[in-house]
Amino acid sequence: MSAQSPEGHTPQGGHLYMQTNEARNRVIHYLRAPDGQITEAERHLTGGAGSGNFNYLTDLSGIVVEGANSVILTPDNRYLLAANVGDNSVSSFSVADDGRLKPLDIKRTGNIVSGRSGTAKSLVYAASSRTLYVLHTDGPRHIRLMSVSDEGMLTARPDGYCATPSDKPQRITTMLTLAPDEKFLLVGSGLDELPARNPDGSPILWVQRNGRPHVIAANAPDPDGLAVLPVRDDGTLGDVQFHDAGGASPFCPVFLRGRPGDFVLGYAGANGVSLGTLGADGTVSTGPVVPADTSAGRLSELCWITVTPDDKLVFATMTGFSYITSWHLDGTVLSIAKDPACPKVPGDGSFRGIAGVIGAGPNDMWMTYDGAYLYQIYGNASRLVGYAVRRDGSLEEITSARIPRNSPQGLAGF
Repeated sequence: MSAQSPEGHTPQGGHLYMQTNEARNRVIHYLRAPDGQITEAERHLTGGAGSGNFNYLTDLSGIVVEGANSVILTPDNRYLLAANVGDNSVSSFSVADDGRLKPLDIKRTGNIVSGRSGTAKSLVYAASSRTLYVLHTDGPRHIRLMSVSDEGMLTARPDGYCATPSDKPQRITTMLTLAPDEKFLLVGSGLDELPARNPDGSPILWVQRNGRPHVIAANAPDPDGLAVLPVRDDGTLGDVQFHDAGGASPFCPVFLRGRPGDFVLGYAGANGVSLGTLGADGTVSTGPVVPADTSAGRLSELCWITVTPDDKLVFATMTGFSYITSWHLDGTVLSIAKDPACPKVPGDGSFRGIAGVIGAGPNDMWMTYDGAYLYQIYGNASRLVGYAVRRDGSLEEITSARIPRNSPQGLAGF
């Protein structure tokens, strides 16, 4: 008997794509069966460089390369785009009817690589202007633009935009989100600077400012953690505004499908999610943060989130705890559904989150458009895991694939 999605529809098969983010970066294409099982179909070099072993799972300073949506599909599923964080480039592939990829183009974003890796980490595409936006951690031109031709070829544009307040130039940005009407671009953030380390290697999340301790999480206490930029008809951006995100480290904003002015915001520092609203003038308002259980440690490092197509369930990776938690969304009210929603996935013992919990370091996730299945990367366990989504917010593991250790990030599919 086939599984049923939260909406009661019979799931369909399709395709799933992940980048390995190795030093010689590759995109892996998986065939996805109607029952959620995944089978590797092909691997393609992107032509660019990933960050390799320089990332958060192996080095705390590697948090600068962590983001969301580093692999995306254009809305018509004709092209796949992948950000190569190691050398600040973007690769494009054509997508055939059978899901197979053909490499087309690769272009540098225009930002220079000055350290152990570049920082091009998040992509979003505006179909109306054929503009690709690329987010970097390093500024001052955090957001760079590219044009995508009808043949999938890339052209780097000279446009560059700052996404951090002038008094916080070291802020670690996380991801881009485009409003459904393509009129505003939202930028999430994590920390206002890289943390120092204690002798045991654990991070120091507090600094002294004016003789008083100050947490380095974005939006705590300064209410400026969410950047909003207006999008013009030609794809260029207007002046950035900074808004109160409602909690510490607003990592991941995701718009609802049935309510295009509303979005769910996940907080890496506030350990929960809230419901936000984007006004017609670009202003932001947020509801209360509904936290997850943090009895395992002070910080869950909730980062990546996804929402079911009916806007009734929210799932979030608890990177520091090595599992996924879910929330119910009933109108404007969020409440815990399952915490955790799945068993903890063990890693190889070499990764500890900020809370000190040993785990598998989950990062990017992707949900099928029918809401039937959710796929989660566990980099430190070398596993890509597929779950069946249950109506009560629980997840049942039904498939997995072996992936490179630690480096993979970015999931997209159709």
